[in-house]
Amino acid sequence: MNQQGVRWTSEQVLALAPDDASRKAGNRLGMAGPWSEAGTSGTGAVWGLCKGSGSRPYQTVVDTTGPAYKCSCPSRKFPCKHALGLLLLWAGDEKAVQAGSAPDWAEEWLEGRRKRAVEKEGSDGDAGAPARSADPEAARRRAERRAGRITAGATELEQRLGDLLRGGLAAAEQSGYGLWEETAARMVDAQAPGLAARVRELGAIPGSGPGWPVRLLEECALIHLLDSAWLGIERLPHPLAAAVRTRVGLTSPAEGPPVRDAWMVLAQYDTSDGKITTRRTWMHGRSSGRTAVILSFGAAGRSPQLALPVGMMIDTELTSHAGAGQLRADLGEQFGTPVPIASPPPGGPVATALDSYGRALRDDPWLDSWPATLTEVIPVPAGDGWQLADADGESALPLTPGTLGRPGLWKLVALSGGGPVTVFGECGHEGFTPLAAWSDDAAETVPLV
Repeated sequence: MNQQGVRWTSEQVLALAPDDASRKAGNRLGMAGPWSEAGTSGTGAVWGLCKGSGSRPYQTVVDTTGPAYKCSCPSRKFPCKHALGLLLLWAGDEKAVQAGSAPDWAEEWLEGRRKRAVEKEGSDGDAGAPARSADPEAARRRAERRAGRITAGATELEQRLGDLLRGGLAAAEQSGYGLWEETAARMVDAQAPGLAARVRELGAIPGSGPGWPVRLLEECALIHLLDSAWLGIERLPHPLAAAVRTRVGLTSPAEGPPVRDAWMVLAQYDTSDGKITTRRTWMHGRSSGRTAVILSFGAAGRSPQLALPVGMMIDTELTSHAGAGQLRADLGEQFGTPVPIASPPPGGPVATALDSYGRALRDDPWLDSWPATLTEVIPVPAGDGWQLADADGESALPLTPGTLGRPGLWKLVALSGGGPVTVFGECGHEGFTPLAAWSDDAAETVPLV
């Protein structure tokens, strides 16, 4: 066991997997057969040699305090299947991974991590060091030039939306993707990737089935609202202006004092647009009561390197970004090793979640979803779908269509067994997407993605 006397569960290890293929391959390596010289230290390190197809076994070491991974295999995934297999072996077989001293090849990497942490701490604490060289005037001019390009792009987009409405929505069905792709390219030229992404989504709406004109008009209205907000951004209150900048595609750096707390890792999942893989990690501060999302990115075909263990609690600092309810945060310094979540985050009934989502929409009308924890809810079938209903039967939230085909739905139904459970997820205009759940009988976090 590590210094906290805690090994992770198999569910927590598998939640780190970058994709299903890695999860399956890691499962196959989570037994003693291919491993030799496996061991663990009192500081959270786990290491082992895994027999592969070559003459030399792969050297795998994991620092669970990060977590961070090192493996001599050629995989570009983080963590690789060997790291997952080693952690599964550590989680399930105490005899196969016993306490001991790290071998030289593992200790060398661990020592390098310790040195870098000390250097970073010294660098952060050197308040007397001169500030990094920067030219504020040049930065201001660059920001003004980009704002000018975005303004030109938003003005052009307004004209194109006006042409669409004057010509009639029926024309959108005949124009196909070409019209929208060309418009999106113009927004990319205007350095407004947020507008480009929304315009690109318009192209798929005419082929989305019955009722598409209504959905197209709704989305056009939201884009018009965003265009208008940008063109009059100097008259908006600061929080809303920050949200508008974020929505058009400007980055907002993390600012303000970091919040140190025991942050619970509630859920983690990846999405991809074909060019970039985005990983979302939801966390909740036990003392601060705040919920935050950490975004990490990987190039096409590569998973993001940041992977936190779902169901664990980390003593760390988070620094929030401006805008969009200040949900997004950057991970800062970590203290100690992660420990399992003792109880689910506080939540409420369906009505409370809807109220929270409504208030968030007031501050950011372009919000897709909002985090919520539902307590005492039961998954029940409803027509062709499912919903989460309050145990007293007062209210219910439909599950999003994308949830219905996932294994997580059946894990949730099995965990409930017809009784109430606590569910964390995202509440949006299409319904509720469950991401993690807890039963009344056990505090263990059950990932649903």
